[in-house]
Amino acid sequence: MAQKRKVSGTESTAKSEESGEDASDSGIELNGPFFSSDDGSDLDTEDSTEGFEMTEEEGDEEEPDESDDLLDDSEDDVNLTDEEVEALLSRRRRELGNTIEEEPDTKTYPELEEDEPNYEITTDANGGIRYIYKEIDPVYDSDDSDAPVTKNTIGNIPLSFYDMYPHIGYDISGKKLARPAKGDALDSMLESIEIPKGWTGLMDPATGKPLELSQDELQLLKQIQLDEIPGDGYNPYEPTVEWFTSKVEQMPLSAAPEPKRRFVKSRAERKLIMRIVKGIKEGRIKPYKEPSAEDQEEEEFVPRYDLWANEAPRPDHIMNIPAPKLPPPSHEASYHPPPEYLPDEEEKKEWEEADEEDRKTPFLPRDHSSLRKVGAYAHFVKDVFERCLDLYLAPRVRRSKLNIDPESLLPKLPSVEELRPFPSVSSSIFRGHSGRVRSLDVDPSGQWVATGGEDGTIRVWELQTGHQTWAIKLGADEAVNAVSWRPGHDAFILAAAHAESLYMLIPPLCSPELEEASHTILDAGWGYSSTSSTTTTKKPQYPWIRPSAALSAKQTYTKTTLRSTIKSISWHRRGNYLSTVSPSGQSSAVAIHTLSKHLTQFPFPRLKGLPQTASFHPNKPHFFIATQRTIKIYDLTQQLLLKTLQPGARWLSSISIHPGGDNVLASSYDRRLLWHDLDLDNKPYKTLRYHDKAIRSVAFHPGGFPLFVDASDDGTLQVFHGSVVGDLMENAKIVPLKMLRGHKVTGALGVLDVGWDPGRPWCVSVGADGLGRLWV
Repeated sequence: MAQKRKVSGTESTAKSEESGEDASDSGIELNGPFFSSDDGSDLDTEDSTEGFEMTEEEGDEEEPDESDDLLDDSEDDVNLTDEEVEALLSRRRRELGNTIEEEPDTKTYPELEEDEPNYEITTDANGGIRYIYKEIDPVYDSDDSDAPVTKNTIGNIPLSFYDMYPHIGYDISGKKLARPAKGDALDSMLESIEIPKGWTGLMDPATGKPLELSQDELQLLKQIQLDEIPGDGYNPYEPTVEWFTSKVEQMPLSAAPEPKRRFVKSRAERKLIMRIVKGIKEGRIKPYKEPSAEDQEEEEFVPRYDLWANEAPRPDHIMNIPAPKLPPPSHEASYHPPPEYLPDEEEKKEWEEADEEDRKTPFLPRDHSSLRKVGAYAHFVKDVFERCLDLYLAPRVRRSKLNIDPESLLPKLPSVEELRPFPSVSSSIFRGHSGRVRSLDVDPSGQWVATGGEDGTIRVWELQTGHQTWAIKLGADEAVNAVSWRPGHDAFILAAAHAESLYMLIPPLCSPELEEASHTILDAGWGYSSTSSTTTTKKPQYPWIRPSAALSAKQTYTKTTLRSTIKSISWHRRGNYLSTVSPSGQSSAVAIHTLSKHLTQFPFPRLKGLPQTASFHPNKPHFFIATQRTIKIYDLTQQLLLKTLQPGARWLSSISIHPGGDNVLASSYDRRLLWHDLDLDNKPYKTLRYHDKAIRSVAFHPGGFPLFVDASDDGTLQVFHGSVVGDLMENAKIVPLKMLRGHKVTGALGVLDVGWDPGRPWCVSVGADGLGRLWV
């Protein structure tokens, strides 16, 4: 039960559980003008001025104390001020050897907690009171993530000072920080767990623990490695601040005039020099040290030999070359030359403006009336030095030189006349397209040629006469980017790419039997698609459909639409498969279509690079894909990458496979034609540069002639002889044959596509001028 102070000052004892006194001393709980009552309500100022009461617990007896007399000066009530009460409490505090918490300055004071003290009171060496505080043990019972992290507080003291101790420092509470595990214990622990994210393998010098990086620090390091901007608001191209001017200002440090002592000889130095001269004359100062008697005796016994005493002249080498002599001076070097050797003003100006190496003479002739008026030569030392260099570097022995004709080092190429036949002149012109002609292809029989243009039409021409026999318009907004005939003589099918759609057409130019066989091949896919649709509930993503009635009436039978624009078409040698390339299609850029099943597949969803064109191997199940910078070769049966060719070009435009299958031609937009031999390295065997602008297309002759041709934006075609033999010890022979000119450059574009007649050495080309040409 609590006690109260009495205004009358009866008895006052302090019971303190914190000081550890006997239980007979009763504790006190203060109520006054700066304290709160038991029920938590603040006492009024008027009540507090009447003093404070002290009540005793029933049954307790208190021993008399001297301090009680201080409060009980009389039995009457006494009003005490706050200063007097504080003085009495301070005196009582000193007597008990304990501290009482000071009263707060506010009008209210919360209830004091009766906790045990965290210190012990002892006596120091001088007899005073010494407080020894216990170690603070902070406890965080909550799951708050904002709890402070244990940090070493040793400051800049190196951790090597703690090598002899089991701890490495102290935290903010004064607790010792244990040394982290090292050596075998740490290695075994790391082997049993995975390496955490942010692990660096370094040690934090402040804590001695492994240094781990935060997520922000890891992201910053990743951006620095990728040469990205480290953070928001950072500008790597800040304007240059000219902290120091680049102009050199010539000015003295002081504007004061030069003192006279800098121009007049020093008198003190003159006296010093005279004393030294006088000492030398008198013999007191000697400029060198005279040898002693011992040195003179030792020098007499030193043997000396004359290396050139008995030297006999040796004859010159049989191939010796005497030192070159200077030519005798001419009239120009005379001090009084004839008037015709004196230069005029223009010749003087020309000589002065010319470089020293380009001048005919190192000096200008001048006329002097007498020899004594000739001045000193300014370049005398330089000329003597160069003369010495000439003598030093002059050859001394003749050496026989090999006389080799540079032309003999070049390989012997066969004559162009020996390499005939090859196309050399334009025979027919195909007119009819209203815009650029994008693509062409000659049918396997060599009778017809199909072209596709930007006007959205497909036209079939008779090859030899250039007469248009059939045409169809697929659309007016988009261009026909590619046309290709199905290989083989068992069908007459033409594939065409218009925007994102792939069409299969049967032009009415063949025999009824051949047309019926073509219908049978295309209709087989409808039966397969209907059968597969009934067995499987999943519909194909890119179905083959029949075109509109207007296109069907013009011999168009199938249509399939992809995601992006189709740029190239390539058939398999059997005619049942064909591939299309859409450079902007990403995962669906390269598609393989099955004609007998009306099925479209995308076997290369993760192809790296931007695909440009693709082609099948002539006799193996290999597939070539030309990306922007590389050519990848895949095995379709094993479904793996066989080889990657590195042409070294910036942007490939097209490829062509040799009928033998061991050589690949690649053209690029950076004006290079590259020949790859698959039996050699992945680098080009030959790099040909014969054009001034980009090369759009390249093609090997498919019928066995050793010819290939390329088409360029400069409006020309270059025909080459390229013979390949079966002997692995002999390389391919490449000879340029003919430059074909005839197409006009329109809108910075020239010849866009080129193709060969399968059975004759004829080639066909189309260009941006809207024309097609047959070269024979």
